[in-house]
Amino acid sequence: MPSIHRLRTNHFTRRLMNIIDLIVFLVFTGGIVLMGSLFYKKDTSAREFTNAGRSIPGWVVGMSIFSTYVSSISYLGNPGKAYAGDWNPFVFGLSIPIACWIAARWFVPFYRRHTSVSAYAFLEERFGAWARIYASACYLLTQIARMGSILFLLAMPMNILMGWDLRTVIIITSAAIILYSMLGGMKAVIWTEAIQGFILIGGALVCLGVLLWSMPEGPMQAFEIGWNTVDEAGRNKFSLGSFDVSDLRHSTFWVCLIYGIFINLQNYGIDQNYVQRYHTAKTEKEAKHAALFGGWLYIPVSALFFLIGTCLFSYYRVMPDPEVAAFEAAGKTDYIFPYFMVHSLPQGLTGLLIASVFAAGMSTVATSVTSCSTIILTDYWMRMRRHVHRPGHEGRNRLGDREHLAVLKGSSVLVGIAGIMVALALVNVDSILDAWWKLSSIFSGGMLGLFLLGYLSQRVKNIHALLGVLCGFAVIAWISAWEWLGLPDPGMHSYLAIVLGTMTIFIVGFTACLFIKKAS
Repeated sequence: MPSIHRLRTNHFTRRLMNIIDLIVFLVFTGGIVLMGSLFYKKDTSAREFTNAGRSIPGWVVGMSIFSTYVSSISYLGNPGKAYAGDWNPFVFGLSIPIACWIAARWFVPFYRRHTSVSAYAFLEERFGAWARIYASACYLLTQIARMGSILFLLAMPMNILMGWDLRTVIIITSAAIILYSMLGGMKAVIWTEAIQGFILIGGALVCLGVLLWSMPEGPMQAFEIGWNTVDEAGRNKFSLGSFDVSDLRHSTFWVCLIYGIFINLQNYGIDQNYVQRYHTAKTEKEAKHAALFGGWLYIPVSALFFLIGTCLFSYYRVMPDPEVAAFEAAGKTDYIFPYFMVHSLPQGLTGLLIASVFAAGMSTVATSVTSCSTIILTDYWMRMRRHVHRPGHEGRNRLGDREHLAVLKGSSVLVGIAGIMVALALVNVDSILDAWWKLSSIFSGGMLGLFLLGYLSQRVKNIHALLGVLCGFAVIAWISAWEWLGLPDPGMHSYLAIVLGTMTIFIVGFTACLFIKKAS
């Protein structure tokens, strides 16, 4: 039986290690918040706040796009999914090259020609105010859901490291992110995101290295265990899923790929987070390179996260841990990566890795806060004040910059509070990645279909688009919430809600214009 002195010594050592890790974490994350806040004095106008005066180098914008994509959902959710299953969700990332190429070829020049920083001003020009309000409302709901998911994942490592209450960490973290987003605007967000991008990649590489070289029989043991572990369908841990084209009910390779194509086209084509970044680059050429660079970089980094999850599975098969077994039994595999960081990494490195998780999450939440506040100003406040001369020309209004900035900063706080509320509601959710994908399918609302109607055909008018949206929304509600609504089973995975919703909006809207000729 260990002596009381030894127990006290072990407790003191563990507590000292926690303090050292906490100091490392605070230095890194505190430096990011400080850096973002330093841009406060340079903010002289609402235009500077929303598009950084079109002064950001292309490579920085590209890293910002990448960091926006790689949130804590990717950093912790992807390893959690790989640990519990296989590499099927990685297929989502394989669709990104298609989306970023289309963005560089058509979307970037299109948005750079428009004077409005809002991604949804174009919809008002084509179909009227309802289209802009519909799309922007769907965007705001999507971003608030995303923020909540990320804020929850940010709190997990600190809960495991220091034993701090999840809800308390969520609130404190949110306050720090809101602070530098509100003070520095888009320029602060983009530059801090670029730095955070390097931190999160470095942290993930270090963690993978520790995992591989901690295996008793060497790095190849992790791959062998993953390859030889098969599920009931005979697929190993590296499987990309079933290739059965007739199975639409489960997350097969094709379901995940099609879902990824539609979501990523929506991200690059009509998501304010991305569109706003197109406006910040110095030139159109640099904006195109940024879209391509940010998208392509995500693929190897996403593979890195899934490899970490598979290696974690192998690691805990040869070195079992009762806490990890409890997480598995409860379906809380998102907790296993942060648990490994806290209990298996060398002293000081734990703090660095948790800082990299925070870097991933902070960058995405800061982006959502700034972009949502921009939409609230351009698509709601300025419309309510009736100071826009005509849609798409918000820059020619009579409101002063002081009022604009006040609205931007005030709405940043409100959006942050809404994200906190969602994060608190997600505390008992098993898989954050699954929850986020389902929420994004519902709240996205087929915005891409409406955009494509306006972009690809001048024949489609207001009434045609409205009919398409109503039908598309009905399809999304059926696929996403058929059980709640008491409707027949659609026989397909909920990920396909955005796919069928987008297609319905486009097909119904385009078909309606062939039969309703006199609509204006």
